[in-house]
Amino acid sequence: MRLAVNGLLTSLLCVSAAIPTFAADNVTFSDDERTSIISHGPWPPKVSLDPSNRVSGNKSAIAFGRELFRSRFLSASRQHSCITCHKPNAAYADGLALSSGVTKVDRNTISLANLRLNRWYGWDGGSDNLWAQSIRPILDARELNATPALIAKRLRNDPPFSRGYQSSFKTSPNAHDDEQVLVNVGKALAAYQETVVTPRTIFDDFRDALARKETKQAKPYPETAKRGLKIFIGKGKCGLCHQGPNFTNGEFDNAGVRYFKPSGGIDKGRFGGIQKLKKSPYTLLGRFNDDPKNSLGVATRHVARSHQSWGQFRVPSLRNVLRTAPYMHDGSLAILKDVVQHYSTLNEERLHLDGGGLLRRLDLTDIEIDELVAFLETL
Repeated sequence: MRLAVNGLLTSLLCVSAAIPTFAADNVTFSDDERTSIISHGPWPPKVSLDPSNRVSGNKSAIAFGRELFRSRFLSASRQHSCITCHKPNAAYADGLALSSGVTKVDRNTISLANLRLNRWYGWDGGSDNLWAQSIRPILDARELNATPALIAKRLRNDPPFSRGYQSSFKTSPNAHDDEQVLVNVGKALAAYQETVVTPRTIFDDFRDALARKETKQAKPYPETAKRGLKIFIGKGKCGLCHQGPNFTNGEFDNAGVRYFKPSGGIDKGRFGGIQKLKKSPYTLLGRFNDDPKNSLGVATRHVARSHQSWGQFRVPSLRNVLRTAPYMHDGSLAILKDVVQHYSTLNEERLHLDGGGLLRRLDLTDIEIDELVAFLETL
């Protein structure tokens, strides 16, 4: 009997030894887990220029866009600017539950970092390119409350901004096409925003060390964060939505958050966003797209509203997440721990009316919640 037990233990040890693992302090990652972790990098990724924006990557346009972004020039009242809601010292968000320009709006401000990696823009995906998304708040009566005619007139009559425009687009503001002038302003703003990229983090150093199989370089990463990382890629299945180097699939889901507007009525979410997209003159299917091949317009042409898109909002990036509180499209969750607890106790009856959702209640313990938060803080 003792020989049988010893033989069984020997067999188990051999099986265990055959499973590839990567040890980091007291936490062990399997080969599959290691592959999952490595998929969240490298950072920063290589990003191509935007073919729909002829001044993408243009130094003059970037400088012009930066001036427009920081100035109150685009506000009808000259009392607001892009940095009213997107403050550089607040991770290009504003720290408020609901943003406010001319008046308070119904949604939380999304950070502007890493925008060139997006496919859709805004909480509802109402824009299919960054320059169109840059135009939206200029025209919104609740934000900057301007018009194409007002912006074009100001550009023609303001020598410094007119020179910036001419330097960027090699032409003066068109006297007969106010809308084209407005679109070019949006493209200069987009060129600047493309340069806003979050820095590397201690997670990136840890990820790179795993990729190189360099145990010593992985050691400085906090032990609690490693346990949270195991939850993120394992029990939490967070990577189903928060994929890749930017920790988002760039799509939309119903996260079980209310979709009643604070100002009254219902926020249609993705359903309303598709509706706006189809009506917009500033999409990749319109005359303002600078890409003659229209290489990115296929998704816009075929996207369609469905009942399931009600209450869906964009999956945000988790990079810089500690600095972009409060959270969710309505700013209803104040701190990261609130977000993790929300998913841990998710009411699934409010989700997946058409059976296609990815989210499930996580049922995390208090310790697991703290560990997952510790990991998120390293992003």
